[in-house]
Amino acid sequence: MQRKRILITGAAGFLGSHLCDRFVQEGFHVIAMDNLITGRMANIEHLLPLEQVEFYRQDVTKFIHIPRDLHYILHFASPASPIDYLKIPIQTLKVGSLGVHHCLGLAKEKGARILIASTSEVYGDPEVHPQKESYWGNVNPVGPRGVYDEAKRFQEAMTMAYHTFHGVETRIARIFNTYGPRMRLNDGRALPAFIGQALRGEDITVFGDGMQTRSFCYVDDLVEGIYRLLMSDYVQPVNLGNPDEITILDFAKEIIALTNSQQKIVFQPLPADDPKQRRPDISLAHEILGWKPTISRAEGLKSTYSYFLNLTPEELYHMEHKNFQQFIVK
Repeated sequence: MQRKRILITGAAGFLGSHLCDRFVQEGFHVIAMDNLITGRMANIEHLLPLEQVEFYRQDVTKFIHIPRDLHYILHFASPASPIDYLKIPIQTLKVGSLGVHHCLGLAKEKGARILIASTSEVYGDPEVHPQKESYWGNVNPVGPRGVYDEAKRFQEAMTMAYHTFHGVETRIARIFNTYGPRMRLNDGRALPAFIGQALRGEDITVFGDGMQTRSFCYVDDLVEGIYRLLMSDYVQPVNLGNPDEITILDFAKEIIALTNSQQKIVFQPLPADDPKQRRPDISLAHEILGWKPTISRAEGLKSTYSYFLNLTPEELYHMEHKNFQQFIVK
């Protein structure tokens, strides 16, 4: 029987690589695409010898073509952390506009179903808590985070336009904070930042007073939600995340305990437009997909820390010294 063929953009990134693993396990022919701005070949090199995996080093903001049949597309190409998208703001905007346009055009051409990776950042610094899909958000379009937030909001609008005007089968996942193996230590998000500081013996940096909240979902839970959403018949946005909310200060204390480190916590000013609270209402995902997270934060953190501990010094170095200069669009 012929394998179903799926294109995964951003395939060498944190989430994209785990999705490649899942769809290989499900028996798909996986076409992995990444331009390696923030992705790492090390994340998918274990898959490359497989006959059902292809890799294209390509920028989705340029024209993309996939020969032969294509049944599904997962558009996960995008810088996804403040450090990344503040260094490459124009590229971030382009991948959420030109990139999604090209992917949707490909889906239309091939008759493929496409799922786009949106984000909880479409809610901005929310005035509604927890965040439901019906909430339209509180986003500053010209602030430093606007290049990411607005790219994702535009991406949702373009996706719905292709669905309503062209009849393309589309799915929209609004992804909340997700963590696990293969995150980059220098990507600026709380978990890898805290673990990286603990591994280097540095003090743990908390921004603001640490009372801002986040809700962390382990990557295996998220991948299950993505798979179920792709295979569902639901076209409106769906929150995918773990509603187990915690303050950043308490989270820093959990990392100190996990790593058995002696570092103290130091405080720095809160970055502009940093959300004060973040927790998904996942009642829709539970109702439509029968999905909810099953992996506790304690279990997920233990697995994630073990991954970083087992990296070689060379791997840790490359993970912390990504060179963006060749990609900067001026």
